[in-house]
Amino acid sequence: MRIVLLGPPGAGKGTQAVMLAERLKYLHLSTGDILRENVKKGTDIGKKARAFMEKGDLVPDDIVIEMMLDTIKAGAKGKDFILDGFPRTIYQAKKIGTELDNLGMPIEMVVYFETSLKTVVFRLTGRRLCKNCGANYHVVNMPPKKQGVCDKCGGELYLRKDDNEDTIKKRLEVFNSQTKELIDYYKDKGILEEVSGDLDAETVYKKLFGILNDRDKVRN
Repeated sequence: MRIVLLGPPGAGKGTQAVMLAERLKYLHLSTGDILRENVKKGTDIGKKARAFMEKGDLVPDDIVIEMMLDTIKAGAKGKDFILDGFPRTIYQAKKIGTELDNLGMPIEMVVYFETSLKTVVFRLTGRRLCKNCGANYHVVNMPPKKQGVCDKCGGELYLRKDDNEDTIKKRLEVFNSQTKELIDYYKDKGILEEVSGDLDAETVYKKLFGILNDRDKVRN
């Protein structure tokens, strides 16, 4: 099955994508990971993206879409996959939807993680990332074995500058304003499911797994 996971920063999309991908052997496609990998490797599309990133600008939709499509064509042809946090705008949704339809790989299910401001603030202000490998931790929910040190590579953990309460509130406002139209778009297509991002990871995972099983039975 080809799935999109939508939700605000801190909703738990990435955690669920990793858990589902490991259990179901799906390909996990994260925009941020793919962007960083292309920039690191110096691919043509990565060079285009880097020019915007170095100026502090958002990478344009068409570059992000091209990057995602290149990755899907290279590694996901004929496979089940999860799009983690992409698309984020109605333009991205329509564009990637058309391209995937043309490839015979239409999106089959979209899950929206409806998450409260309180939960988002708690998760993001407590989030710590590894400067070296990008691994994700939380000071309460998922602390490293040694404070400030990544379990995986020994890299230094840090708090992102924009993971403060005021900035988080602004980011959530922007996300909500962009996402309403996107949610309605997928709802009209009959492929939208909603879960509460406020729940703990294991509970959300069980709900998602149940939804997937039900959808898969209908598909087959």
